[in-house]
Amino acid sequence: MLAIDSALVDVTEWLCRRFQLLTGRTNVWLAFQLTNLSVILYFVWAVIYFQRIDVAVVRIAVAIFCSGVLYVLFQTVFKESVDLSESEAFRRVAKGLRNPRRIRDAQLRISFLTLAVMLFYVILILWRGYGISMSLFLFGYPLVVLTTILLYVLACDPLPPAPAKLRVWLRGLVPARSQAAESPAPD
Repeated sequence: MLAIDSALVDVTEWLCRRFQLLTGRTNVWLAFQLTNLSVILYFVWAVIYFQRIDVAVVRIAVAIFCSGVLYVLFQTVFKESVDLSESEAFRRVAKGLRNPRRIRDAQLRISFLTLAVMLFYVILILWRGYGISMSLFLFGYPLVVLTTILLYVLACDPLPPAPAKLRVWLRGLVPARSQAAESPAPD
């Protein structure tokens, strides 16, 4: 399983570096965006679940739990800016050090990867074999997959800062358009 995890980290790092070369955005930026997406998905799921509950006590418990999750997010994930995290990653890479999450989070990545694969088959069996509604799994499974992807993205090292190929290409188009618009039309 460690070999599969290592291969997936290498593939994810290759993809993140291609993304960085194209857009100028690092895997740290991408991880923040994935985190934001998973938080939004989590709260949408909670609201949908909240509306299905008839018992007031359970609604209050769900509301308190979601408030606690939001508080913890503001104390941890949302406390540090993307720029600060990227500068720390760039300093680490400049010193020639690898990302400590690559080794430290291996067990967690493997657990989530296993959960994502196994849960897919459980959902498929329950849906096909027993006709259970997919609405139950509509938001839960994507959260597991997003968390798995996020863990792999966080294990990657960014490239040193460089201009984005897409920006350079787009800037090359702008002067060409303005010169064409300013030149006199042939008679």
